[in-house]
Amino acid sequence: MPTYAYACKDCDHAFDIVQSFSDNSLTECPECKGALRKKFNSVGVVFKGSGFYRTDSRDAKGSTVSAAPASQAAPAAPAAAPATAAAAS
Repeated sequence: MPTYAYACKDCDHAFDIVQSFSDNSLTECPECKGALRKKFNSVGVVFKGSGFYRTDSRDAKGSTVSAAPASQAAPAAPAAAPATAAAAS
């Protein structure tokens, strides 16, 4: 279930509450009985905890991705001739 943030328009009391998608929005401040407004964040999903970053799934040895075998590697491009050698001929 998602967590929603509310703030009171009258006393500026702010709090978070876990509600179902089908629950109605809260309209009354629990402290002063004033009008509430739902606060919206710019991020729709927030990942909290471990396991969400690339480094969390790696073992201590390093990367889990293996390098391509040398026989399948692309051939190296030939080095460009120096500009002075072309001018001397």
